[in-house]
Amino acid sequence: MNFMLLLLWLATLSPAQTLREAGILPGILPPGPLNAITDVSGVRVGHITLRQGDSIRTGVTAILPHPGNLFQNKVPAAVFVANAFGKLAGSTQVEELGNIETPIVLTNTLSVAEGIAGAVEYTLQQPGNQSVRSVNAVVGETNDGFLNDIRARVVTKEHVRQAISSAKDGPVEEGAVGAGTGTVCFGFKGGIGTASRKLPKPLGGYTIGVLVQANFGGILEILGAPVGRELRQYYLREYAEPPPAGSCMVIVATDAPLDSRNLKRLASRAVLGLGKVGSSTSNGSGEYVIAFSTAQFIPFSGPRERMMNTLSNDAVSPLFQAVKEATEEAVYRSMWHADSMQGNGRKVEALPRQRVLEILRRHGLLRIL
Repeated sequence: MNFMLLLLWLATLSPAQTLREAGILPGILPPGPLNAITDVSGVRVGHITLRQGDSIRTGVTAILPHPGNLFQNKVPAAVFVANAFGKLAGSTQVEELGNIETPIVLTNTLSVAEGIAGAVEYTLQQPGNQSVRSVNAVVGETNDGFLNDIRARVVTKEHVRQAISSAKDGPVEEGAVGAGTGTVCFGFKGGIGTASRKLPKPLGGYTIGVLVQANFGGILEILGAPVGRELRQYYLREYAEPPPAGSCMVIVATDAPLDSRNLKRLASRAVLGLGKVGSSTSNGSGEYVIAFSTAQFIPFSGPRERMMNTLSNDAVSPLFQAVKEATEEAVYRSMWHADSMQGNGRKVEALPRQRVLEILRRHGLLRIL
């Protein structure tokens, strides 16, 4: 492709839709049909985006493992913590019992309490839960206080319930939406990103879906190219101390039959994807991964003894590769789909997509479909 053809090609791109069409194809495994966490059957995602005046840039994102009553039919789950500078409500019971019983709620740091209240009220009001007296709401956060007046605490429990109630399958809106409305990633506008991978049938044909709330720093690499350095936007540039980083929440869904032990192993490999894009999980950045399986449910009330079909340890390595690749791509997509934003008296520029493509082209890393 000569230079003039390249310029014409770049001019025709629609950045909100064409990460893969542009030739950014991380890894070796194919994505699912939607290239989203909702490629895992039953998973639903809902957003509430709050943009008010010049200073409110925040929201809520809810992830539902299945559309039924989660309290009555829990899913196997696990949490992996790469750096615990954060507020992940409900994580200790997930660790202890190995399951999730509410929608997963993502929001900003100072709205975790509202996230809990909204998830609890939603659960208590589900048909069949009339006698429930204990609910373990799972709520994660990142700090969007750079672009958002986080101290205003505008998120309410009603917003949380709306995000849960609006959750749907199909394509997932990405970029500066929901809990990613005010986030920043590698010094550029971040947001919500999602991706998936599908294993070939000889390896089980399982699907891995990942959703990220990207709000962290480091030295951005895309497909191994030193994009952050070439754009002169990176951690410790000229050894100057940057503003505190703000965390990343990673949600991993799979239809592979995994128990909580192997789900935790799966969750730990998502952090490899964060490393691949350039994160060093700095002191002030809370990196949490929540992983769950939809292959089988754990009934709230049932027989004293139960059997679960689970993959053997020897069968999970392809899933490790899949979650690493999907996490890497989800971070790219969180930035690719986010436009420049002003808020709270500041402005954060979007990732300069055409310059990124030019850098990747020079390094010979674009793979045109």
